[in-house]
Amino acid sequence: MCESGQVNADWEERVLAAWATFDDYDEDHGADFRAVIDTLAAELPAGSPLGPFEQGSAWDSTGHSDRAEPLYLEALALGLSEQSGYKGRRAKIQLSSSLRNLGRAEEGVKLLTPELDAPSDELDDAVRACLALCLSSLGRDREGLSLALGALAPHLPRYQRSMANYARLLTEPDA
Repeated sequence: MCESGQVNADWEERVLAAWATFDDYDEDHGADFRAVIDTLAAELPAGSPLGPFEQGSAWDSTGHSDRAEPLYLEALALGLSEQSGYKGRRAKIQLSSSLRNLGRAEEGVKLLTPELDAPSDELDDAVRACLALCLSSLGRDREGLSLALGALAPHLPRYQRSMANYARLLTEPDA
C-alpha cells in the first residue's frame, strides 16, 4: 500500500499504462503527459522515491534533461535503489544520459562505471550504450566503441567471438 511506503500493483499498472500512451503525445503536448505523471506521483506518500523518478523520466522523455536531473538525484537520495534495484539502475542510466546532454559527461561516466560490475539484468546493454555515449562525448571513442561492440556481440547470429575480441582489443594499449 502507498501509506506504508510500498506501492501497490494498481499504481504500478497505471504508471505502465500512462507510459504506454507516451507516443500519443506529440512534442507540443509534453506538458500534458507530464501532468498525467504528476497526478500519479501525487498519490504517493511524502518521501517516496518513485514520484521523483517517474517525474524525472517524464521531463527527460519530453526533452528537458535540465529538469530531469534534480528529480533523478532526489529519487536516488530517497533510496530508489534500495526500494527497487531495477528502477534505481534505470535512474542511473537516465541521469547519466541527462548529465551528458548537459555537458557533464564525466559525471555520467562516474555514475555508470560501477554499474558494469553490478549484478546482471536486462539493463546491462543500456548501461554500456549510455556509458559509451558519455565516453565518446569525452573524446574517449575507442573505449566507447569497445563497450558498444561488447554489448552487441552476444546478440549477433554469428561472429560473437570475433566481435567480443575486437571489443577487448580496442581498449588495449597499442591496439
